[in-house]
Amino acid sequence: MTSLNAPLTFVHGPEIKNRFMLSPLTNLQSNDDGTLGEDELNFLVKRAEGGFGLVMTCAASVHMSGKAFKGQLGCYADDHIPGLKRIATALRAVGALSSVQLHHAGGRADAALNGGQLYGPWDDEQRGIKAMTTAQVEDTIQHFINAAIRCEKAGFDGVELHGAHGYLLCQFLDERHNNRTDRFGGSYENRTRIYHEVIEGVRAATGPDFQLGIRLSAERYGYSIAIARQFAQELMTGGKLDYIDMSLWDSFKLPEEEAYKSKMLIDWFTDLDRSHCRLGVAGKLLSAKDVQACLDHGADFVLIGRGAILHHDFPQQILANPDFVSQSFPVTPAYLAHEAVGTAFIQYLATAWENYVVKPPVPRD
Repeated sequence: MTSLNAPLTFVHGPEIKNRFMLSPLTNLQSNDDGTLGEDELNFLVKRAEGGFGLVMTCAASVHMSGKAFKGQLGCYADDHIPGLKRIATALRAVGALSSVQLHHAGGRADAALNGGQLYGPWDDEQRGIKAMTTAQVEDTIQHFINAAIRCEKAGFDGVELHGAHGYLLCQFLDERHNNRTDRFGGSYENRTRIYHEVIEGVRAATGPDFQLGIRLSAERYGYSIAIARQFAQELMTGGKLDYIDMSLWDSFKLPEEEAYKSKMLIDWFTDLDRSHCRLGVAGKLLSAKDVQACLDHGADFVLIGRGAILHHDFPQQILANPDFVSQSFPVTPAYLAHEAVGTAFIQYLATAWENYVVKPPVPRD
């Protein structure tokens, strides 16, 4: 049985001191121009102080055209480097590795934030999305690479590519809709090409100690579990990645596809040959038993989202108490503020997610 407190090495860069990573969390706590906000910095540093071995930022936009959230952290301009450097420096000072999640929302971008036109792999007139030209896809690949270079310059230990949840990279993987006739659509090889070109470009443009990971979705976004397994296997044995972050939504659920219901979703990925690549999982991990179960099922590490919002010291709590169970939602704004959750993040949790924040009482007449 692997200890949650055991260090974990990677092919590139330093080892992580334990098996806990902070999941990349949309939080709206930075400035509209992509520069760092103080609440975002405080939130991340507090989690590092609470024992997370690696602290990852929210999805940070690699280009204006891909912005999806008001107050989204950016890494698409050199003006963002000073703020990114503050994060990396502060996290290192308290003993955590640091990573930026690189993100482009594609057709899920917010037109009010990105200049008015949405772009994706294919046309969708109903949603106002225009198909990217081949040149635009190639430019976007370079945007990811340039963003990684900025993050390395700022002092981060690495970056994670957001290839999940129906955002741009994941949209290219969609076998239902990506019928492009250029080299970025149609066949499996073409639909995965943008991932490979970004990965190869980042690896070539950054140093030998710079870590590179990727978040993938296991199901739901226009491709089968068979494709997800094939692609994860391909990436893990490709020699370019340090880790894969599998976003499962619920780590112990059964798959949605009938043919795969014979075992839990996590087990369809922990059985793959990962060579020297590490495998992490995320999804409703709210107790010490849940986290240990992921490692017992073969994961190398876990990524904590909701538990980290509720407890800045989630890892410390678990390492001190094998029976620890997280506080449950909903919680009060005061509770969240005490956990270094800023005003904008609290408002986002209260409005975008059901039953996360206690509603104030309705005044009586």
